[in-house]
Amino acid sequence: MIEAQSVVEDGLAAASRGGADGCIVLVDETSHADVRFALNTTTTNGVRRDRTVTVVAVAAGAVGVSRRSGVVDVEGMVSAALTDAQGAPPAEDAFPLVDGMGAAGGGGAASSVAFGRSPVETDLSALGNVLSGLSGAFGRARERDVVLAGFAEFGVSTLYLGSSTGVRLSFSQPTGSVNLVGRSADGARSAWTGAGAEHMERLAFPEMEAELWRRLDWARQPISLDAGRYEVILPPSGVSDLMGSLNFYSLGGQDAEDGRTVFSSGTNAGGTRVGEQISTLPFTLYSDPFEPGLECLPFVACGSSSGEASVFDNGLPIRRVDWIRDGRLAHLRYHRAGAARSGVEMAPYIDNLVLRAEDDEGTRPGVTNGGTVDDMVSRTERGLLLTCLWYIREVDPATLLLTGLTRDGVYVVENGEVVGAANNFRFNESPVDLLARATEVGTSVRALGRELGEYLNRCVMPPLRIPDFNMSSVSQAS
Repeated sequence: MIEAQSVVEDGLAAASRGGADGCIVLVDETSHADVRFALNTTTTNGVRRDRTVTVVAVAAGAVGVSRRSGVVDVEGMVSAALTDAQGAPPAEDAFPLVDGMGAAGGGGAASSVAFGRSPVETDLSALGNVLSGLSGAFGRARERDVVLAGFAEFGVSTLYLGSSTGVRLSFSQPTGSVNLVGRSADGARSAWTGAGAEHMERLAFPEMEAELWRRLDWARQPISLDAGRYEVILPPSGVSDLMGSLNFYSLGGQDAEDGRTVFSSGTNAGGTRVGEQISTLPFTLYSDPFEPGLECLPFVACGSSSGEASVFDNGLPIRRVDWIRDGRLAHLRYHRAGAARSGVEMAPYIDNLVLRAEDDEGTRPGVTNGGTVDDMVSRTERGLLLTCLWYIREVDPATLLLTGLTRDGVYVVENGEVVGAANNFRFNESPVDLLARATEVGTSVRALGRELGEYLNRCVMPPLRIPDFNMSSVSQAS
């Protein structure tokens, strides 16, 4: 395949010859390594490299898009995109394309150097830390009459973005994760641990393994419980899934204005709840492409438009956005055209999410206790410790009511100690309500959601204490 930069330049040149009013070409080069394991042995492993090319053509305010994978005929893609644009009505999100001097990196030499980089490649050596840990873990699992299963993966996506207005940008995003499940040979006990990382050699696999054995030992004492409301300690992994659901389902500004989300104003048609108090605790939920350890794409790269994202914004620099600040809803997502129509600040999607309960100085006003999950367990008279959530689905957009299942470990806590494992439950809860009802917030740490970690890997979340978590029914799943 020809170099990604040449694909970009050839596409832009073809668009100019074809009479396009504007054009954007994105090339995403991915290199990915993974290993899967089951029954205490590795089952598959491999390395792959992929390329995806997206061409966005603009003609008379209308847009056409062509997307292909692998070796592509970029001139043919430009022709197809331009034909679509010429037959389409003007785009509702039409806005001047980002100028090269206003793009992330400021254009000029810095931008050109970044754009000239080669794509980052990886191989199975990136998973060496995990593979060496697994070799010993398999033996220890057999000694315990336990079978291990799961997968580890690491990939790097290098994006190249060029536009007819002079934008030339590139960014390489590493993403890695490990999911580890242990199940007793008789199937009566199971447990899960998971972690995400940008540098897999820093991932503490021995700690993951030790936590798995601890959870399986807790489950030696089965305890049958009925459905109902329970005091629950929700660990960072579970909070990641619930806040990730809020992020994906409810932060769209246009959807809120249209009355379709929990953040729609119930009293003002076309309005939103921005500025309203969500929680009395000083929660701040934010995304920041420069958050240490969670760095992600610092500019807009969009292959198709939606109510929250616009192809016209490609190359626009991204900065931190506080979605909730000090317990109040602060921002919703808008592209530039939508923000201009609504008279608000533009806020794009950012590929990380952080929840904290502290002010700018790092203090925690109004938040008592805190600490780790174990610290919170030690302060619990009676309650449940969840470890992961599964099969989460939206039930009611107006309240962001979600339903889902517990999985691989619901542990019963009495007098500050875990005394056994309960059956699984179906739950019905709203992340917005949980923020309002939380009575204790622990220390925020890097976390991987069991359900949404595949789509939102870069999260920092605290454990939460919820006094009345709704376990709506008993699940027969084991």
